[in-house]
Amino acid sequence: MSAAMPINPKPFLNSLTGKAVMVKLKWGHEYKGILVSVDGYMNLQLANCEEVIEGAVTGNLGEILVRCNNVLFIRGVEEEDEEGETRD
Repeated sequence: MSAAMPINPKPFLNSLTGKAVMVKLKWGHEYKGILVSVDGYMNLQLANCEEVIEGAVTGNLGEILVRCNNVLFIRGVEEEDEEGETRD
Protein backbone atom coordinates (compact mmCIF):
# COMPACT_ATOMS: atom_id res chain seq x y z
CA MET A 1 0.00 0.00 0.00
CA SER A 2 1.39 3.41 -0.91
CA ALA A 3 1.34 6.36 1.45
CA ALA A 4 -0.83 9.37 0.65
CA MET A 5 1.02 12.49 -0.43
CA PRO A 6 0.59 15.37 2.03
CA ILE A 7 -1.22 18.38 0.57
CA ASN A 8 -0.78 21.98 1.68
CA PRO A 9 -4.25 22.72 3.16
CA LYS A 10 -4.57 26.44 2.29
CA PRO A 11 -4.31 26.13 -1.52
CA PHE A 12 -6.36 22.91 -1.38
CA LEU A 13 -9.22 24.61 0.50
CA ASN A 14 -9.03 27.69 -1.72
CA SER A 15 -9.35 25.44 -4.80
CA LEU A 16 -12.55 23.95 -3.31
CA THR A 17 -14.19 27.36 -2.72
CA GLY A 18 -17.42 27.58 -4.72
CA LYS A 19 -17.60 23.80 -5.17
CA ALA A 20 -19.54 21.00 -3.49
CA VAL A 21 -17.70 19.46 -0.55
CA MET A 22 -18.27 16.80 2.12
CA VAL A 23 -17.06 17.71 5.61
CA LYS A 24 -16.72 14.95 8.21
CA LEU A 25 -16.57 16.01 11.84
CA LYS A 26 -14.55 14.29 14.55
CA TRP A 27 -17.61 12.64 16.10
CA GLY A 28 -18.90 11.20 12.81
CA HIS A 29 -21.44 13.73 11.49
CA GLU A 30 -21.09 14.63 7.81
CA TYR A 31 -22.21 17.80 6.07
CA LYS A 32 -22.51 18.24 2.32
CA GLY A 33 -22.72 21.73 0.85
CA ILE A 34 -21.10 24.44 -1.22
CA LEU A 35 -17.89 25.79 0.32
CA VAL A 36 -18.47 29.56 0.45
CA SER A 37 -15.32 30.66 2.27
CA VAL A 38 -12.41 29.66 4.48
CA ASP A 39 -10.71 32.00 6.94
CA GLY A 40 -7.13 32.11 8.23
CA TYR A 41 -7.93 29.58 10.95
CA MET A 42 -9.52 27.24 8.36
CA ASN A 43 -13.07 27.69 9.69
CA LEU A 44 -15.50 26.67 6.93
CA GLN A 45 -18.63 28.44 5.70
CA LEU A 46 -21.02 26.15 3.80
CA ALA A 47 -24.18 27.08 1.88
CA ASN A 48 -27.06 24.79 0.82
CA CYS A 49 -25.83 22.42 3.51
CA GLU A 50 -27.35 19.00 4.17
CA GLU A 51 -26.66 16.69 7.10
CA VAL A 52 -25.71 13.18 5.96
CA ILE A 53 -25.87 10.18 8.29
CA GLU A 54 -24.79 6.76 6.98
CA GLY A 55 -25.06 7.98 3.39
CA ALA A 56 -28.63 9.31 3.69
CA VAL A 57 -29.60 12.98 3.81
CA THR A 58 -31.34 13.58 7.14
CA GLY A 59 -32.02 17.31 6.91
CA ASN A 60 -31.35 20.60 5.17
CA LEU A 61 -29.42 23.09 7.29
CA GLY A 62 -29.01 26.00 4.88
CA GLU A 63 -25.93 28.10 5.61
CA ILE A 64 -23.60 26.99 8.41
CA LEU A 65 -20.21 27.73 9.90
CA VAL A 66 -18.00 24.82 10.95
CA ARG A 67 -15.29 25.63 13.44
CA CYS A 68 -11.89 24.34 12.32
CA ASN A 69 -11.10 22.22 15.38
CA ASN A 70 -14.21 20.05 14.76
CA VAL A 71 -13.19 18.94 11.25
CA LEU A 72 -11.78 15.46 10.72
CA PHE A 73 -11.50 15.82 6.94
CA ILE A 74 -12.93 17.65 3.93
CA ARG A 75 -13.19 16.38 0.37
CA GLY A 76 -14.63 17.59 -2.89
CA VAL A 77 -17.72 15.77 -4.20
CA GLU A 78 -19.43 15.59 -7.55
CA GLU A 79 -22.82 17.31 -7.63
CA GLU A 80 -25.66 15.08 -8.74
CA ASP A 81 -28.89 15.97 -10.49
CA GLU A 82 -32.33 14.64 -9.50
CA GLU A 83 -31.86 11.38 -11.46
CA GLY A 84 -28.68 10.63 -9.50
CA GLU A 85 -26.37 11.01 -12.50
CA THR A 86 -23.08 12.84 -12.09
CA ARG A 87 -22.86 16.20 -13.81
CA ASP A 88 -20.02 16.88 -16.26
